[in-house]
Amino acid sequence: MSHNKDGGGEKRLVSTRTMEIAVALILLLVAGIVIADSLRLGVRWREIEGPGAGYFPFYIGVLLAISSVVVLIRAAFDKSGTATNFVSKPAFRQVLAVLVPLIVYVAALSVIGIYIASAVYIALFMWYFGGYSPLKGAAIGAAISLSLFLMFEIWFLVPLPKGPVEEFFGF
Repeated sequence: MSHNKDGGGEKRLVSTRTMEIAVALILLLVAGIVIADSLRLGVRWREIEGPGAGYFPFYIGVLLAISSVVVLIRAAFDKSGTATNFVSKPAFRQVLAVLVPLIVYVAALSVIGIYIASAVYIALFMWYFGGYSPLKGAAIGAAISLSLFLMFEIWFLVPLPKGPVEEFFGF
């Protein structure tokens, strides 16, 4: 991601200042939720019991809120942040090239299970980003998924989300 003032000749998608303000507002919202829920749980120190369930989260929320307000104020008055490029269109496309398959992978977990979804995900990434042959990617994806299956399901007895293929084989 480019942080150059001129964006390296790339068309700017969003400025650094805009992103700082957006993130500060989002974190301020999160801090408000943490503080409100901490107050609901109780933030008082109890004589025999010690701190209430919301004691520590409350102060973490307060620190997060203070930090967010500081960032928000600095970003609001920092005019130079409008000239700096947070992300360009080509760089954002690269992020989406990773993010979209990840979202599809997570959605596929509940349908086809973690092992098949992981094998496909690894194979496609090796082919698309790594430049490996589809056969090599498929073989390595299958080997990694099989290794994870043996480790979690057989040796550690930790059940992970399974799909129709595992059910067909009785797992």
